[in-house]
Amino acid sequence: MEASITLKKVGKKIDDKTIVAGLTFGIERGSLVAIIGANDTGKSTLLRLLSGTEKPDYGSIFIHGLDMQKRKRKTRRLVGFLPNETDLDPWLTIEQNIRFSALLYNVSDHDYRSRLQSFSKILGIEDFFHEISSNVSYGIQKRAMLVRALIHDPEILVLDEPTGFMDAPSSRLTWDLLKKIKGEKSIIYVSNSLAEVEQAHDRILVFKDGRIIMDGNLDKLLESTLDYHQFQIEFENLSDELYKSLSNIATVVSPSRINNIFHFYGRERNVFFDIVRAASENYMIDLNVKKLGLGDLMDSEFAGGGLD
Repeated sequence: MEASITLKKVGKKIDDKTIVAGLTFGIERGSLVAIIGANDTGKSTLLRLLSGTEKPDYGSIFIHGLDMQKRKRKTRRLVGFLPNETDLDPWLTIEQNIRFSALLYNVSDHDYRSRLQSFSKILGIEDFFHEISSNVSYGIQKRAMLVRALIHDPEILVLDEPTGFMDAPSSRLTWDLLKKIKGEKSIIYVSNSLAEVEQAHDRILVFKDGRIIMDGNLDKLLESTLDYHQFQIEFENLSDELYKSLSNIATVVSPSRINNIFHFYGRERNVFFDIVRAASENYMIDLNVKKLGLGDLMDSEFAGGGLD
């Protein structure tokens, strides 16, 4: 498929600290790409580079084959950007904030009215058009910002925490719209909600120290951990001696403890029987076993190089 965004050796420094380290990758048109990683790893900076609100110190970014630095006006029209922090003018109404953006992009009145009505209905903010933006909830503001990002009909959406700190209804309405336009537009978003990312992606980029350390859909990212299960066993009393004994069992991987709960990973479910034999004289209260997910992958044990 044709690339929507292409980065070639793109780098960004802030106060001599490398935030984005020579990235080279492409994003296919119409795809839904999630970017995840620990805080302060450069994810938001990367989004600002993709949106054109910041320029790289070196390298090139192409939007539909157009160099962002050489074709700024053209490429900015192709992108809609939703920052993490709310940036609506606090003294204007919700509708005035959206209209202002439409005027900047010379959106016709007919197109403005049509898009405003369509997007606002899906997002459930029609009743708040005449409210001063600083008087409405964070969820309403963030949904209004999404309408504003879409009002000039961009082909690419760059979203920083589109549902961050939203309540469940606001989050659901936001994803109702994003799923409706997915495929028509390329959507690149950052989220700290791993459950959200698991449910909404074509591709996941794991970002660490300015670099992409993993790239693929969830199944691909979890390929190296498919044989593993996560175990939690609660004992009536998990003594230091018992914890040390269980941790030394060969089939137990990455053990840890929280009070009387012994947490570990194992390749096969039958590792539990190794635990039973070693702890036969100790009373077990509860047992939980599950397959690994994205949250486990992002744990430092995994992101640092895998369980092996």
